[in-house]
Amino acid sequence: MDLRPRRSAGGPRARVPALSDTDSAAWWQSALIYEVYPRSFADADGNGVGDLRGVIDRLPYLSSLGVDGIWLTPFMHSPQVDQGYDVSDYCDVDPLFGSLGDLDELLDAAHWRGIRIIVDVVPNHASTAHPLFRQAVEDGPGSPARELFHFAQGKPCGMPPNDWPSVFGGPAWTRVAPDSSTDIDWYLHLFSPAQPDWNWRNPAVGEYFEGVLRFWLDRGVNGVRIDVAHGLFKAVGLPDVGEVPARIDGLRTNPLARDREEVHDVYRRWRRIADEYVPPRVLVGEVNLAPDRAARYTRPDELHQAFAFAFTHVGWDADAWRQVGEDLERVRREHGSVPTWALENHDVVRAVTRFGGGEAGQRRARAAIVALLGLPGSAYVFQGQELGLPEVDVPVEARRDPMWSRGGVSRDGVRVPLPWTESAERAHGFSSSAGAATPWLPQPGDWGRFAVEVQERDPESTLQLFRTAADLRRRLLRAGTLRADQAAHWSVDDGLLLCRRDGGVTIAVAMGGRPARLPDGEVVLASAAVKEGMLPADAAAWVIARR
Repeated sequence: MDLRPRRSAGGPRARVPALSDTDSAAWWQSALIYEVYPRSFADADGNGVGDLRGVIDRLPYLSSLGVDGIWLTPFMHSPQVDQGYDVSDYCDVDPLFGSLGDLDELLDAAHWRGIRIIVDVVPNHASTAHPLFRQAVEDGPGSPARELFHFAQGKPCGMPPNDWPSVFGGPAWTRVAPDSSTDIDWYLHLFSPAQPDWNWRNPAVGEYFEGVLRFWLDRGVNGVRIDVAHGLFKAVGLPDVGEVPARIDGLRTNPLARDREEVHDVYRRWRRIADEYVPPRVLVGEVNLAPDRAARYTRPDELHQAFAFAFTHVGWDADAWRQVGEDLERVRREHGSVPTWALENHDVVRAVTRFGGGEAGQRRARAAIVALLGLPGSAYVFQGQELGLPEVDVPVEARRDPMWSRGGVSRDGVRVPLPWTESAERAHGFSSSAGAATPWLPQPGDWGRFAVEVQERDPESTLQLFRTAADLRRRLLRAGTLRADQAAHWSVDDGLLLCRRDGGVTIAVAMGGRPARLPDGEVVLASAAVKEGMLPADAAAWVIARR
């Protein structure tokens, strides 16, 4: 049984520097990172699905946003049951998205523009099409291949081995062959049945993924984002969990399937690997836990960052924002890791819709961008957030998310292809070739009003506000006025949320439904016009204290 990650016919790239300018080894601490969901970003070959060539073609746009890095969601070989998060070959590009040559060209072109590239690695689960899982099925009970995954004997009367629920709905167990003569035919999948979980208690799995990690770092990527980083190890013996909340919210509903102490040794090994490179590569964890638990993954010898997921769940509520901010400041002081802010990603409802929708949602989402880019630490934005895109109610018959078919929750509405042009031709510019296929998810009829070309003509657009905020952020960082590790002091006064940074910058957000008086100082940025020191309702501003 060959446990080495399969390498493409072209062979791995020679180890190369991440960028020619290696002046900041810890660039990620204050970075602005843009998440690209390749399927929905830009379609260069006209097949209705975005690809790596589309990302290359749009690099000038990404550069104009002032981002420091791009996080690419999975583009590896996959049957695409879960849009790439069911991986069948961890060390090659799926032809749907292009080739390794395209990835190499993207790396070179992005690095030339000073943009880093972070790729997604999915170590919790594979695809049922992965050669090692296929071998496990073929070899049967007791074989070494079976020990790479979680196979177990069912309970009497054809019941699964335990009562664990799947994140996507239904049980977390499926039989390889329902008519099998053996009961040891159930395999664990915390997500869809097409995504069997790796058995991380088998050291061979850890060795396999260290090879995967080195493959991409050798290729020149600047870091990896680790999917379900807190879920690799399961409780010994896989006991019943008992009653869990009847909701789909990641792995937080099942304490036996996530946040086990053994996982920290994995990231200590990965950190040593990442630190071998010059400059060191960054490890970013999807750790969907409360801030005090998530911060433990970013201790000095583990991951560099873990997303501040609490912000992706809050509404337009000053006290909720203050509580999250205080929690993150507390764990920063305890563990030393700077926050990693995010309001949107490919799994959560768009901020415009989450904050009320319509004109109010648009105003609040603009204010949220200003606030996000002013907070200490790094900021992650999701494609289309800079355009103020709302959540789309994708027609039921067009939904593609396996979460919808199993659990009645759809993430398709945040994944609709971007509008680049006002005209509906070529799917609002999503496809670059005439006669292109229909996009993999349908765009709504009014999608053109949010298009990049429309907002580029409007100096007051959300896109232009984003660019202004990103540019000011960069200039203040260079001047030392903003620093990633500055302490943040949070307060709420009659609906006005304040985050005072030690460097003299205050982030103010009017969440009380009426104008609010700003603290004394110079207003250097605002999402709406400030008159006589009054910040309009549903607006945000940066204020610098006068010396």
